[in-house]
Amino acid sequence: MSLRAAPASAAVATIAASLLLSAASPGQAAPPPAPIPASVKPAPIPAPPDASAENAPDDTVLPIPPVPPRIAEGTEYDHCLDMLDSDPSGADALAASMAANGGGEAAEHCHALAQVELGNTEDGATLLDKLASGSGSPASSRAAVFGQADQAWTMAGKPAQAYASATSALKLSPDDPDLLIGHAIASIALQRYAEAEADLSHALDLDPRRADALVLRATARRNLDRLDQAQADIDAAFRLDSENPDAFLERGIIRQRRGDLAGARSDWEHVAAMAPDTPTGDLAQQNLALLEAGPRQ
Repeated sequence: MSLRAAPASAAVATIAASLLLSAASPGQAAPPPAPIPASVKPAPIPAPPDASAENAPDDTVLPIPPVPPRIAEGTEYDHCLDMLDSDPSGADALAASMAANGGGEAAEHCHALAQVELGNTEDGATLLDKLASGSGSPASSRAAVFGQADQAWTMAGKPAQAYASATSALKLSPDDPDLLIGHAIASIALQRYAEAEADLSHALDLDPRRADALVLRATARRNLDRLDQAQADIDAAFRLDSENPDAFLERGIIRQRRGDLAGARSDWEHVAAMAPDTPTGDLAQQNLALLEAGPRQ
């Protein structure tokens, strides 16, 4: 599981996982928090000033863009990044060879990403933080590396470290919607809901068509007991994407909070049918099971 540009909606499942039916109906047992999935959206790393890389994401979980984000230039570095998806061990070996031949930050970056791809997420996150802290690259590139560290820590289930990396990213690039959303994800995991709401409102000021930010802000507002505002965000998300599974998941939780168990069941059944074998679909199935279990006796 590597740090690659993922669809915007993937970030929402991360938050929903840790907040699964977090406010149960009166008399109903609240479940323990679910583990945080790895499907969070990393901040793409801008190319150096003279480079012409494109960073368009594709539609799978944590995919590598057609031309991967970069912190340096060079054919060997490009090849190393290209190998991450199909051969992470080979990419790591190439990074080691690059480092032995003065590969510098290019080698460090590919090695760090290979560690994440190989499942050594904490090691990879530590390396990404170190690279971002000491890099001589432009601030925007360093911010993006901190953003990747944020997501690696999230994948490792370390929200406090993710929050620190995300905070460092925003100090360098405070008006990047992706970094703001990453910071909000870490904030919600730490139950810093007001801070998350502020991040997401800023992100939406910059890019009002971010349905993922609207759903995440609904989650934050729900946890601040502002259900009317949370519902308004979900309604706005549906206007942008009428079949957003994360919006259906969150609306079901809001409905459950309001005592509309039939409406909650309908939303979660829809999610389970439309997004099977995904983190969001799995969460909907868990919610349905809890709903069927009924109040604790």
